[in-house]
Amino acid sequence: MSQYNMTERDICTKYITPAIVNAGWDLHKQIREEMTFTAGRVIVKGKNYTRKKAKRADYILSYKTNLPLAVVEAKDDRHSIGDGMQQALEYADMLDIPFVFSSNGKGFLFHDKTGLSGAVEQELTLEQFPSPEKLWNMYKSWKGIGEAEEKVVTQDYFTYSNGKSPRYYQRISVNRVVEAIAKGQDRVLLVSATGTGKTMIAFQTIYRLWKSRLKKRILFLADRNILVDQTMSNDFKHFGDKMTKIKNRKVDKSYEIYLALYQGVTGTDDWKNIYKEFSPDFFDLIIIDECHRGSAREDSAWREILEYFSSASQVGLTATPKETKEVSNIDYFGQPIYTYSLKQGISDGFLAPYRVVRYTLDKDVEGWRPEQGQKDKYGNIIEDRIYNIKDFDRNLIMEQRNVAIANKVTEYLKKTDRFQKTIIFCVNINHAERMRQALVNQNADLVAENHKYIMRITGDNNEGKAELDNFIDPNSKYPVIAITSKLMTTGVDAQTCKLIVLDSNITGMTEFKQIIGRGTRINEEHNKFSFTIMDFRGVTNLFADPDFDGDPVQVYVPNEGDDPVPPEVDEDDNPSGNDPVSPTDDGDFGDDGVKGDGEKPRTYYVHNVKVRVINERVQYYDENGKLITESLTDYTKKTVKKEFSSLNDFLQSWNSVERKEAIIEELLEQGVLLDELQEEVGKDFDPFDLICHVAFDQKPLTRRERAMNVKKRDYFAKYGEKAQTVLEALLEKYANEGIEHIESMEVLKLQPFDTMGSLMELVKSFGGKQQYMQAVRELEQQIYITA
Repeated sequence: MSQYNMTERDICTKYITPAIVNAGWDLHKQIREEMTFTAGRVIVKGKNYTRKKAKRADYILSYKTNLPLAVVEAKDDRHSIGDGMQQALEYADMLDIPFVFSSNGKGFLFHDKTGLSGAVEQELTLEQFPSPEKLWNMYKSWKGIGEAEEKVVTQDYFTYSNGKSPRYYQRISVNRVVEAIAKGQDRVLLVSATGTGKTMIAFQTIYRLWKSRLKKRILFLADRNILVDQTMSNDFKHFGDKMTKIKNRKVDKSYEIYLALYQGVTGTDDWKNIYKEFSPDFFDLIIIDECHRGSAREDSAWREILEYFSSASQVGLTATPKETKEVSNIDYFGQPIYTYSLKQGISDGFLAPYRVVRYTLDKDVEGWRPEQGQKDKYGNIIEDRIYNIKDFDRNLIMEQRNVAIANKVTEYLKKTDRFQKTIIFCVNINHAERMRQALVNQNADLVAENHKYIMRITGDNNEGKAELDNFIDPNSKYPVIAITSKLMTTGVDAQTCKLIVLDSNITGMTEFKQIIGRGTRINEEHNKFSFTIMDFRGVTNLFADPDFDGDPVQVYVPNEGDDPVPPEVDEDDNPSGNDPVSPTDDGDFGDDGVKGDGEKPRTYYVHNVKVRVINERVQYYDENGKLITESLTDYTKKTVKKEFSSLNDFLQSWNSVERKEAIIEELLEQGVLLDELQEEVGKDFDPFDLICHVAFDQKPLTRRERAMNVKKRDYFAKYGEKAQTVLEALLEKYANEGIEHIESMEVLKLQPFDTMGSLMELVKSFGGKQQYMQAVRELEQQIYITA
């Protein structure tokens, strides 16, 4: 059989796979063909979504499961031997793989990142493909892995009964940590965005080091009970009776895996530090979850524990390494051994993209000054000065401000879904309670059905804290709206949270990233693919900070003038970025404002000053994270003209493509927000007319107008009666719903087609499948006649 003109798959089957197998690679254990390793970025389409194409390598070759050594990219015989190399190198960089091959079936181009083969790139014949042992020995030499380290590095992963396997970045994280500790590194920092499975990474790391017997007693530390309990009941459950939780200040030294709340093993002078019941060398591995929250401070309780067990290898896990003048994770742990960012997680499709709705309140921008001698609701004369956003809900309570925000949040929920899980972040506990009251009044109907529709979940409230598990449970309907201050900023696995509301003066990047992380999880079972941020304090200005690494899909700013005034910083706002409260506290309670004997109250309550939301405008972040301040139409025009140089270019592409939805999806991927454009230009225009109008200044026609034009041409007369009926129904469906809804044959299974006959009968009325598809294409041509 001639090699010429064979498909890529034919080349793989006949030449590439046999060459790899003949070199000694096990077809079933070491070779993975057509391996998909990302999910494909989620593209939001109003209430719907699509995914970009996932990344897929033609071959991944592994020495052992989850120890990959080589990427091979295949091309058909019309390409040169090295045509797949650049793509293979991109994949190898992502997958942390050192040996890279490209092939067209006539030989291999070999790229060696280790430099040990004598040349960076060289051509090999099919018979010269290297064996697993050769590449493994090169890898060991490159990494400095000796005989003792090899036993640890090759230790198997835990195998899940359901076939679950680590994602590529989880595998890189585990392998790098295990390798570093096997080689004697005693301090390791691992950075992985919220929602990317740090607990699974911790479990597999511990498991492999424990099973190899390099580490025999392990301590896992977290700073919230819910984090410890979630860890034990989920990933760590496979340790079984080898595992225990340190609680009630009791020590049992018969276990091998220990989990503890750091407050549970340290205490004030009135309590004995229970960790000292263990000898300093009792633990030989300590994993610190969410290490940004406390362990980095030299005088923290965590640091005290880590220094006591200084002989143990210590691994810090965080989504947000903390670096300030006072606190440094890197100073203690060293540079991160691997970083998987929020931006990368969104790009890969493992994390949810988000839109941002930014509101400006008039009193936040203008400030507020009391009239001379004006009293608050408790009769206190209000100190004469200008109060601004840093004062609100701390020094001065403007009650109508909470009402305005509650109204906007409720308005949004009513327009979208009143049962989408929502977290509202407030300044402090007192503020959270007032916000709860305002929202209860706005949602009286649903609160009457179940009072747990809205719950304040703060550190001081046992009833609220008792509902935290229900809030994060995807299968639990209530609570729907959780109002908090600090308690839910970190570690709360709210998989189905679709709305985050910011009404707190957040100025530190660490806290901001953690809060954004409450919404980044994707849960396909419950249709959670994206989320929305509503910002009432200008907090999302932090998106412009170079330290932020995830670009939002949209920023929506209710102000026709300048951007909202960013929150100013006072000593209560903690400008260092450190956690302003302990993990068991949820912010200060404020003051009731009532003072006796002429003492000036700490907080004034103003109840009769109206607060309103200022008008709206739209801002965007492009694919590079740069803020786009131009109008929606100008941004769309510029973006479309990058893809299509002229109206004729666009018309030619539109008319020649088999599926119009392909162009629609491409425009969405380029950042053209068609749903928002419809809101501005008109909901009855489909994407074709929106683009022609906005980008090329053409007069738009509504879908109904286009459908009527087709009917006037008596286009259907050439078809039989049944086919005419189908085409007329398709045209009506286009007029009501849009072109995307008629392009798939699946539409023939829906109303009203299901009453006309079976799919096979309807297609047969056109003469067959090909004739039906041709009729639909001709119908589309009739719809989009421009003259």
